[in-house]
Amino acid sequence: MTEVHLRDALDTLKSTGVRITPQRHAILEYIIQAMTHPTADDIYRALESKFPSMSVATVYNNLRVFRESGLVKELTYGDNSSRFDFVTNDHYHMICTDCGKIVDFHYPGLDEVEQLASHLTGFEVESHRLEVYGTCPSCKEQSRNVQ
Repeated sequence: MTEVHLRDALDTLKSTGVRITPQRHAILEYIIQAMTHPTADDIYRALESKFPSMSVATVYNNLRVFRESGLVKELTYGDNSSRFDFVTNDHYHMICTDCGKIVDFHYPGLDEVEQLASHLTGFEVESHRLEVYGTCPSCKEQSRNVQ
C-alpha cells in the first residue's frame, strides 16, 4: 500500500511542477512509512547517513513543499516541535502524555458533529481536529513495573 501512496504522491508533486530529487523522494517515502508522526529532526536523523550533505533546512523546505501540495499535515501540540503526518484520509490522534507517542484512529461519527456545528452556527465548516490524550500501553506498563 505504501508503494501506491508513494507513487501517487510523487505524481502529485510532478503535476504541480515540483522536481523530484533523491532527498525529496527519501523524505516523502520516510513520512509515508513512518507511523510515528516524525518531526523534521527525526526525519533528518533517519536519513543523514544516506544523504550526508543534506541539512535540516533541506528537510524543513521539503516538508513545506509537501504541506503546500496537500500531501502532509503539520501537527503542532504546544511542545515547540511540529510533527508531520502523511495525509491519506481524515483521522484523529491519540497522544501519550508521558512519551509523546501519537497513534491514529478514525471515528466516522465526528462527520455528524461537523454537520451539526454548521447547522447550529451557520458556519461553513472547513475542517476539524481531534486529539485525545492519555497514557500509552508501554508507558502504563513501565509505570506498573516501577511501583
